[in-house]
Amino acid sequence: MYRLREWEPGDADRLLEAFAEPELAWQAPTVPTTPDQAREWIVRQRLLAREGSAFGFAVVEADGPVLGHVQVDVTSRRLDLGWVSYWTLTEARGRGVATAGALLVCDFAFAELDLFRLELGHRMNNPGSCLVARRSGFRPEGVERQKLRYGDERFDTGTHARLATDPVEGVELRPCAY
Repeated sequence: MYRLREWEPGDADRLLEAFAEPELAWQAPTVPTTPDQAREWIVRQRLLAREGSAFGFAVVEADGPVLGHVQVDVTSRRLDLGWVSYWTLTEARGRGVATAGALLVCDFAFAELDLFRLELGHRMNNPGSCLVARRSGFRPEGVERQKLRYGDERFDTGTHARLATDPVEGVELRPCAY
């Protein structure tokens, strides 16, 4: 059974392990590379939550080590909107960790933050992220051309949304296509 918890200072090594993966580091706006930077990243998560702007959680199984991260950013209080993102360590991929984390953070966002619409986007060349979105009840809404940029490269983005009134079930479980 997967669950969410706050990031803790003792998770710094797992965070560094995650960001040592080129795919994750390539996409992240800030990449901790030292234990001190990892602890600062963890402190920043708590500060953002206190401010009410973003709520990031470690995804764990029982009392085990961190397997991934899931976050909801409050993008508009006036419109009750949030943005969901997630990642997992390589060893956790294919085990339902990201899907469980996304489902749990949606429950949190709807119940605790009183958000109504949650959005997310993924590179079109990342079918795994698309399946996580769909398994988490996010309906596809379209493709935004070359929305994301990592380094000098731009990527088309599959966009999805989930409303507080949407059931998780009923989303076709296939990757987005052009």
